[in-house]
Amino acid sequence: MSFLSIFSDYSSITIISLILLSFLAGFIDAVVGGGGLISIPILLINFPQMALPTLFGTNKIAALAGTSISAIEYSRRVKFNYKLLLIVAFFAGLASFLGAKAISSIDVKTLKPVILIILILISIYTFVKKDLGAIQTKTLSLNKQLVYGSILGTVVGFYDGFFGPGTGSFFVLGFVVIMGFEFIEASAYSKVINCMTNIAALVVFIKQGNYIIELAILMAVFNISGSFVGTRLALKKGNGFVRILFLVIVSLMIMRYGYDVFLAS
Repeated sequence: MSFLSIFSDYSSITIISLILLSFLAGFIDAVVGGGGLISIPILLINFPQMALPTLFGTNKIAALAGTSISAIEYSRRVKFNYKLLLIVAFFAGLASFLGAKAISSIDVKTLKPVILIILILISIYTFVKKDLGAIQTKTLSLNKQLVYGSILGTVVGFYDGFFGPGTGSFFVLGFVVIMGFEFIEASAYSKVINCMTNIAALVVFIKQGNYIIELAILMAVFNISGSFVGTRLALKKGNGFVRILFLVIVSLMIMRYGYDVFLAS
């Protein structure tokens, strides 16, 4: 069996769209998060009959691959407080596991209006605060960082487990606004923690058989490529570039959720 024969059941348009948009998702996710804003809709468009848990499981495999590469690249340039990182990652991973378990019992539609309002407030706050994320704005005690970070990890981790799009962006914003981090540092922390939430959710999805391995591998390869390019560019361009792209991604998320809330049947 040749490698290409694995994809014989899929059209060329489907394969090409998955390749191109997986690269773009990896690129964007590496810089500010929000890669799921691209990868999940493209899966929904190409496979409208795919069960949501299977779609999420397939996407998680690809996302984990790209996020892992991004986390490694950031770790070479950013100095972590490993106690803070590990504790936040623990709570985020546990919450993500519970979120993935709860996916069949939660109606995402009821949460979308709340998410839309949060995104609008985020975009306004980020736009008005011109210096947001440019420099470290708070010097919290380690104990306060641990408490705030654990709460942030629990809330965003649960969201990632049962739904997911924009998780990286929520983590980045949380570290910038709540913890006072600069954008590059916030992106670095969010990538490592996002790896943990992806792994935790995947434990559930893989155990339940909710994934399509050939599509996951295809998307993973190009997600990794995009993640590598995005991380290098973010580190080179700095906080100003990350802030602008963050605003773009949040604006796209607002349009996406606005459509879901007001126009989708």
